[in-house]
Amino acid sequence: MTGQTGKGSDGLTPGRVHMRALWNVLKQLHKDERGAEGLEKLLIIAAIVLPLLGLLIMFRQAIGEWVSKMWNQIASDAGQAVPGSGGVDVPTP
Repeated sequence: MTGQTGKGSDGLTPGRVHMRALWNVLKQLHKDERGAEGLEKLLIIAAIVLPLLGLLIMFRQAIGEWVSKMWNQIASDAGQAVPGSGGVDVPTP
């Protein structure tokens, strides 16, 4: 600082010096593209997953009924011979 004006050698007040330093940091952050690719991938995945999650929530009852029906059908077919296997029945444990 020189004299009583409170200005530095570049003619700026201390507050302006801090503002200029902050501005320079913000410009550097704006130019920095590290992590942008990862963020883009994350946004693409979110754009795919969120609508699917919404559909699962909307149709959860119908999906649950379908899964239950398929499970019961598989469980009932488990003790029967497989068609085309020559009539060989696989014993259940």
